Amino acid sequence: MRKIISFMHVSLDGFVAGPNGEMDWIQVDDAIFDYATEATRTADLALYGRTTYQMMDDYWPTAADKPGATRHDKEHSNWYNKVDKIVLSKSMAGQHIPKVTVVSKDLRPQISKVKEMPGGDIVIFGSPGAVQSLMKENLVDQIWLFVNPVLLGSGVPMFRDIDHRKKLTLLADARFPSGVMSLKYEVSH
Repeated sequence: MRKIISFMHVSLDGFVAGPNGEMDWIQVDDAIFDYATEATRTADLALYGRTTYQMMDDYWPTAADKPGATRHDKEHSNWYNKVDKIVLSKSMAGQHIPKVTVVSKDLRPQISKVKEMPGGDIVIFGSPGAVQSLMKENLVDQIWLFVNPVLLGSGVPMFRDIDHRKKLTLLADARFPSGVMSLKYEVSH
């Protein structure tokens, strides 16, 4: 069965964005990109919430073609362009976009069916609302947190409305020169 792997940058006090959605506090460098690429090598499907999908789709399709594109820009742009995508969105219901499936209702049966199909892993970059919805349905298999050395005080929480205890098992951790810590967890179902 395919795994759903969530990648999320988080502040030390548990926020994934500031009060106005700002993410300028997130530290990303080549070491973090290389570490995260480990999962995209085994993934052939990306899953996003609407906001993150629109942000990603505004940047990644042409990122490799921009002057000064980094190695990571080129690698991730190529990956983004070749993988299929699922977008969890009620407002995008009925839209037909090449290589994109919009899921606007019946989340559990639709995503469970995708997980049972042959293929690689399914990755979610960001998309806190989508991750929260998938967590409520026990559909997330791994959570890779990138804990940034910053306290925001308020903002968008990583976890909201968790209706019952979720047991996590630490699979790996990593420390990066920027001070970011990665914690890779398996979610018990």
